[in-house]
Amino acid sequence: MPAALLALAIGAFGIGTTEFVIMGLLPEVATDFGVSIPSAGLLISGYALGVVVGAPLLTAIGSKVSRKTVLIALMGVFIAGNLLSAVAPSYGVLMTGRIVAALSHGAFFGVGSVVAASLVPKAKQASAIALMFTGLTIANVLGVPGGTALGQQFGWRSTFWAVTALGVVGLLGIVFLVPRQGSAEGPGLKSELAVFKSLQVWLALAMTALGFAGVFASFTYIAPMMTEVAGFSAGAVTWLLVLFGVGLVVGNLMGGKAADRSLMPSLYLILTLLAAVLVVFVFTAHAKIPSAVTIALFGAAGFATVAPLQKRVMDKAPGAPALASAANIAAFNLGNAVGAYLGGLTIERGLGYTAPNWVGAALAFAGLLVALVSGLLDRRHTSQVPALAVEPCHGVEGLLR
Repeated sequence: MPAALLALAIGAFGIGTTEFVIMGLLPEVATDFGVSIPSAGLLISGYALGVVVGAPLLTAIGSKVSRKTVLIALMGVFIAGNLLSAVAPSYGVLMTGRIVAALSHGAFFGVGSVVAASLVPKAKQASAIALMFTGLTIANVLGVPGGTALGQQFGWRSTFWAVTALGVVGLLGIVFLVPRQGSAEGPGLKSELAVFKSLQVWLALAMTALGFAGVFASFTYIAPMMTEVAGFSAGAVTWLLVLFGVGLVVGNLMGGKAADRSLMPSLYLILTLLAAVLVVFVFTAHAKIPSAVTIALFGAAGFATVAPLQKRVMDKAPGAPALASAANIAAFNLGNAVGAYLGGLTIERGLGYTAPNWVGAALAFAGLLVALVSGLLDRRHTSQVPALAVEPCHGVEGLLR
């Protein structure tokens, strides 16, 4: 595999770390700025909304520019956002830094996937794309727990300084290792936008948004839930995030394999399991060992949805894969924002730190209902496709025709 893939993976690692690490630092950020835990949780929602806006917008803006130039510019935006977060004198400035960093997120993964595939022969393109996304996966196993431990030991700002440094390393790798390429080729933005006339595309995006809203309703408040309810120390949150990351890796791989075998039945099963695990989490969160086991299962069930959801929207938008991919990343993050907000709302209403798990279960179940409707429409469409008319052949010309 070309060394350029390492540069893309480092960029993905930095982006994944900055997106998720704030969850382990909510108590420190809330204390520093004198805001509530739910208010600090809005930093996750702000980032997610930044991705929602930036993914399709920057993908469209960069469609006529060299892909290497786009990647360099996106990493520059990422660095600027995290640098602003590291020096933020107020909660509002920190929120601004988070949103700026988020603008690069979706477009980086969209353009980066195209670049990764172009660096290798066709037979190895899937492996190349997977290698780039390995950076995002490892971020949840190493980057997030490591960033949480660093922030708890030296202050939350140190984590953003470290992520800024990662961004610089990724930027230099792209500059020196990624070959210059042409702009994206396709039918044009206007033609690609026509794909959003399809009801199935919108149902696929709704599945993604609801499924991940269920994940983030709970995961956003995992640190206070474990310290205030389960009785873990603040330092133990790091290892709990490692457990979540391990579950994430396993679930992601299993979800991909399941989707290759049977896409929609896999989605039905995974969304059901996610809702069930979140209901169980309401009760296991009150004891250390059961809560730790549930966190690992939660990571597996939550991220087993990623590959099937991504494949579903791509299958339903064959004429606009790049824009559909960016839109689905936006849907993931819209779900993150909505889930974090609704989970925080239950805490603000005095329902306790386990209440977000009920919200997450309800959202995952709603995603399951949408998936069932989408699958029903598939079956109805299949049953309505008329049999192919067979015309008689007349001699050799008929056979050739």
